[in-house]
Amino acid sequence: MVEYSKPLPEITADDKPFWDACKRHELSLQRCQDCGHIRLPSPICQKCLSMNSEWVRVSGRGELYTWTMIYQRYHPAFGDELPYNVAIVELEEGPRLITNIVGCTNEDLRIGMEVEVVFEDVTEEITLPKFKPAS
Repeated sequence: MVEYSKPLPEITADDKPFWDACKRHELSLQRCQDCGHIRLPSPICQKCLSMNSEWVRVSGRGELYTWTMIYQRYHPAFGDELPYNVAIVELEEGPRLITNIVGCTNEDLRIGMEVEVVFEDVTEEITLPKFKPAS
């Protein structure tokens, strides 16, 4: 595997199941066992404040909620990719993820475009979820 020089997420006990699922090329989020709210990793439900949750596999499908283009190099490892997009994808299940849209040109990005998750194995420990236009 080629050495990855970009910043990587710091895995914590709260989000380890999320990253473990990504490594298996699955997208998993937490579901509150009291109210059913699906959320990003958090020790407490934002809807009902319950601490009872389980990890569930989600569809990996959603739509492009918004995005921005990065034209300036803020980190040396991103210099060869300028300009690149940073996007927010709203999953079918409701949560919004910060990610990148791949598999199309930046000019093709449109709010509301349907997308699906793809996984980029960047190190032996970390696999990043990104999104591409839905087929």
